[in-house]
Amino acid sequence: MKRLLLLFVLAFLVQSCARVGSPVGGTKDSLAPKFLSSNIDSTRINVNRNIRELRLDFDEYVTLKDINKNLIISPPIKNIKRILPSNIANKFVLIQWTDTLQANTTYNFNFGNSIVDNNEANILRYFNFAFSTGDKLDDLYISGEIKDAMAIKKATTENKFVVGLYQVKDTINYKQKPYYITKVDEDGYYELNYLSPGKYKIIAFEDENGNSMYDPGKEKVGFQKEAVDVEKSISGLNLKLYPSRKPLKYLEMKEAPGGVLMAFEGKPDNVKVEPLNEKIKEYKVTHVPKSDTVRIWFDAVKSDVGQTSTENLKFGYNADGKKDTLYNASLFYKYNAKNVMDINNDIGGNALAPKSDFKILSNYYLDKIDPDKWVLKSDSLTTQQFTAKISESNPYQILIQSDFVEGKKYQLTIPKETVSSFYAKNTQSKRFDFEADKVENYGSVAFEIENAPTSNYWIQLLDSSEKVVYQKYTKGNKVKFDILKPAEYIVRILVDSNNNKYWDEADFLNEVFAEESFVFYKAVIIRPLWDTNENWDLKDTRTLDKPKGATSAKPSDPAQEKPVKQDANNREIKSDNAILTPVK
Repeated sequence: MKRLLLLFVLAFLVQSCARVGSPVGGTKDSLAPKFLSSNIDSTRINVNRNIRELRLDFDEYVTLKDINKNLIISPPIKNIKRILPSNIANKFVLIQWTDTLQANTTYNFNFGNSIVDNNEANILRYFNFAFSTGDKLDDLYISGEIKDAMAIKKATTENKFVVGLYQVKDTINYKQKPYYITKVDEDGYYELNYLSPGKYKIIAFEDENGNSMYDPGKEKVGFQKEAVDVEKSISGLNLKLYPSRKPLKYLEMKEAPGGVLMAFEGKPDNVKVEPLNEKIKEYKVTHVPKSDTVRIWFDAVKSDVGQTSTENLKFGYNADGKKDTLYNASLFYKYNAKNVMDINNDIGGNALAPKSDFKILSNYYLDKIDPDKWVLKSDSLTTQQFTAKISESNPYQILIQSDFVEGKKYQLTIPKETVSSFYAKNTQSKRFDFEADKVENYGSVAFEIENAPTSNYWIQLLDSSEKVVYQKYTKGNKVKFDILKPAEYIVRILVDSNNNKYWDEADFLNEVFAEESFVFYKAVIIRPLWDTNENWDLKDTRTLDKPKGATSAKPSDPAQEKPVKQDANNREIKSDNAILTPVK
């Protein structure tokens, strides 16, 4: 008997050793965890207000992924004490708190995509659990779609959009979390569930910092001015998100070429500045309305400011103030001798586009120029007539006009001290070499716009990095861009409905909508010596798609179109808008 048993064991071992490779497993688990039960009564009504935890049991071990970002409780329970599992998987999810629950209130725990199984990370998507401290479970809902109105392309990562409801009262505290809140899914769809009847203020925003509260000026926002009357469920309540206006706030001062720079968060219309140091007796202040920087220009050498040591400079300022009260700002200033006035080529290379001006850019605000001492030559031999002026749209730019001939090379010499700012001149001579490019190297595009804005608008051509390369401020349903560099462009319209020549962001707290924007659903390809024609219906809500080629093209006979210089709001700066404070 013992011999037979020994032979059986040996045979089993030999058979086992002969097997090569991994053991054959079962079918891969592709199912999400299944909810089984909770500590809340199955009816989920008349729940004791003094309950301090919610436990949810599942059919397998689960973990919580990004629970702090995903979990949304409506209405909010402020003092959450503990959430399990934390590091070790469990067959349950436990949430504990210290608050006493509100009476006759339906609570909804929206877990988003945070609950996953431990083995294969299968997600229990958008899991909700609701219960009521009253005798019924509220079952009203609001649903719809949220769209980023300024988005050029569909986002490739998960959005951070949320939608919230505030109860309409005499005063609404928007610094608190919304009474109801939910996340927007990757397709832009949202649902606010288990709502009680009432009137609510609805808001959608991009919750960048994950605090479930709207931060003005830092997060995109969309809203309705009218309250939402929830007496029955509502479908199709759609909102668009726009950049929000930053509240005005002084930030800092720092040394800058020619003086100092004062920076704000937000964009004031008017800023008054006065030096509070006796040494600075002559100065100029330049500021473009609705820009966030102010430049204070002075002669640091002549005023003997910051020459041998750092000095504490103080300035009084008033930004959009109703009263003529000056607030103090200061910096520790040391004159930087390297920050001298300089000029450089501003055409983006050495090829000058046909029928355009040669442009020079200064790092100082331009006051006057002396072009009589400048020399323009063609092919290094022939002196050529020209005119020069400071740009009306950019006070840091000089425009040189002449009869530039295609294919010819030019040299422009500007001696030192012939370009002036308020208290400085260019410190060295410069020679600029460039060539007049040929028309055949450029193309054009014409747009016929259906449902065009009734007011003025900007139509912009953007490159792949979403930088504005060309733009027109226009009106009507037909627009043409000539002399465009061959490339693929994104096309956008920003509407100036109040005709203030500034695209206004959303201001939720004052219930001011952002001005409209539109993105053409396909990229536009510009080819050399070709006219491209596009029809654009602004009611077409398709997202941007890159075409294989232009829709329509023919040989072109273009006129000039100039690239633009813009501020952070993608608009041209007009020198007649700049505020120039007289010498004191």
